[in-house]
Amino acid sequence: MLRPLALSDAEALQAINELALGYQFPLDLTQQQLKKLLGDDHHILLGFEDPSSGRLLGYVHAEVFDTLYSETALNILGLAVLPDYQNQGIGKRLMQVLEAQAKSRSYAFIRLHSSAQRQSAHAFYRKIGYNGDKLQKRFIKTVE
Repeated sequence: MLRPLALSDAEALQAINELALGYQFPLDLTQQQLKKLLGDDHHILLGFEDPSSGRLLGYVHAEVFDTLYSETALNILGLAVLPDYQNQGIGKRLMQVLEAQAKSRSYAFIRLHSSAQRQSAHAFYRKIGYNGDKLQKRFIKTVE
């Protein structure tokens, strides 16, 4: 069952992020970030819940993407499904609902980034109609 994420999902999201994406992020900070993002209408946070157990199995997080060089679009910041539930159509369903929302809001496109080593994710994105159009390097500077 698809539904909007809620603050009560923080613990499940932390587990999904660690198990599916390899991100180890503390629960208190997950809660803090989730609370902030839920209050921002530029972010779309959808979850897939097992209807029989009520367990959150996956989610997608996108934000409105506005620039001076393109029309308004969505930028996917996260798509993750618990490893034991992958390849069951959950990620595809989350993306379909997100695509429908983008279309209803007249957004021009949806973009996402996926690290070079995530070959199975790349295959999934291609299978559901996304095309890789360039390779990039990521540069990060920690602000202290």
